[in-house]
Amino acid sequence: MKKKFALALGLSVLISVPALTSASPEEDREALINHFKKAFPQVPFEDYVNGVYALDADARQQWQAIEEFAPYEIDVEEGQKLFETPFANGKSYADCFANGGIGIRQNYPYFDTQSGQVKTLELEINECREKNSEKSLPWKKGDIAKISAYMAYTARDKVFDIKIPDDPRALAAYEKGKQFFYAKRGQLNFSCADCHIYSAGKNLRTDLLSPALGQATHFPVYRSTWGELGTMHRRYEGCNEQVRAKPFKAQGEEYRNLEYFHTYMNNGLPVNGPASRK
Repeated sequence: MKKKFALALGLSVLISVPALTSASPEEDREALINHFKKAFPQVPFEDYVNGVYALDADARQQWQAIEEFAPYEIDVEEGQKLFETPFANGKSYADCFANGGIGIRQNYPYFDTQSGQVKTLELEINECREKNSEKSLPWKKGDIAKISAYMAYTARDKVFDIKIPDDPRALAAYEKGKQFFYAKRGQLNFSCADCHIYSAGKNLRTDLLSPALGQATHFPVYRSTWGELGTMHRRYEGCNEQVRAKPFKAQGEEYRNLEYFHTYMNNGLPVNGPASRK
């Protein structure tokens, strides 16, 4: 119990009264890394991109066999076709993104000082469509996940570098995401941290709980339980449902802020999405 309290204090200082004092984002990240170094000293930092497979050698072998014929390969190919197909007005996704949308996944999400909100990759994919008089895509799966998967694939091995600009609104968005991560919710009264920090590496029924460190690096993800590719916000929704809490809207402020905090914790790790998971 003392260890849990100390970690919660280090990562989320005085969350209930954030006006008094708070750890900086870098202090939060360093505390998270140090926690996992102590919990799993045999696991190299860079190996956390492999999620639970960094902790379980047997499961890792099975997963590596699956990755040889990755179930998301067709989705990446289809995502490339969708990405490169011009809109009715002749423009394309490449016209909406820096570097033509290639090799930029490591910069998302980011805080947009003009709009005053966190922008995710999927949000900007649909904004690009709307800007070019195209209909928005459903947020959680299907074409938007395929396009996002292709864009992630072009950025593989690039290191996440999420910024918190010198803007009080950006820090506030980060703090809201952090509060969400540690807040208890649902009939089971669980937080994200309960499963993925305090209980990482432990069994929940037949599943080994993955560590929070590295979780954001491999999205969109192909999950065997879905039988298809899905976005990070689809996974957030599923986690909320599993603790019997009412999910928030995909790409709503709550999940975008959560993704901002969650991905910042992964700074220094490389993009390895899309990936397959159980």
